[in-house]
Amino acid sequence: MKITVIGAGNMGGALIKGWSKNGKDIQQTIVEVDKNKLEQFKAECPGISTSTDGATAIKDAEIIIIAVKPWLVGTVLNSIKTNITSKQLLVSIAGGVTISQVQENLTDCEMPKVFHVIPNIAAEFCDSMSFISASKEVEKSDIDKVETLFKYVGNAIVCDEKLINPGMLLASCGLAYVMRFLRAQTQAGVEMGFYPKDALNIAMQTMQGAVSLLRETGEHPEAAIDRVTTPGGFTIKGLNEMDHAGFSSAVIKAFKTGF
Repeated sequence: MKITVIGAGNMGGALIKGWSKNGKDIQQTIVEVDKNKLEQFKAECPGISTSTDGATAIKDAEIIIIAVKPWLVGTVLNSIKTNITSKQLLVSIAGGVTISQVQENLTDCEMPKVFHVIPNIAAEFCDSMSFISASKEVEKSDIDKVETLFKYVGNAIVCDEKLINPGMLLASCGLAYVMRFLRAQTQAGVEMGFYPKDALNIAMQTMQGAVSLLRETGEHPEAAIDRVTTPGGFTIKGLNEMDHAGFSSAVIKAFKTGF
């Protein structure tokens, strides 16, 4: 599978590194204007090709990944569209840029099969949650190909484009919210006597254990909570304090801020 990734910033770089670790059949070409950054990626990801010329780099690509800031998508598309073909799959990972907006930038050239995908930066460690939507004319075999590509760097689901933004809020913004909880748990650990590094390791292992428990058992979170909540014990007292402080409401409001 030949792919060209245009843009090697935080998100593009995370995908590049993830595919280098877990995509043996993927041939990557990276397009980036910063030559120093290209040299860094060549050193970190042996076997990749690099270029500063997007129009040339996409010629042999099966899949073109547009991994630039939303306000640069139009500029990038204008710079490469003369070499885009209708057989290619074009994937934009820019938040807020819809499939129709991408297509509007390509009306005077061959129209590729357009996708809108939102991964997150955990792709670097092959643990992203990605959301995939495709234009109506895209065939299932092409959707399967893009889904396979993003499953190399974590989990992925195919959905209507209307769920792309909610997915971004849950899985991309959600990373920051989870980390904020880990920070708070770490602070509690320090206050109770642990060194910060130890408290953070405890917090991370606890969260990993909770995820493994739910994933392996298929239990609803509340059912699992009941298993560790002793009548009159510390756990129920702590849960009630969270509820008194509006914990659940605050989390829901945080996720819905941009919805």
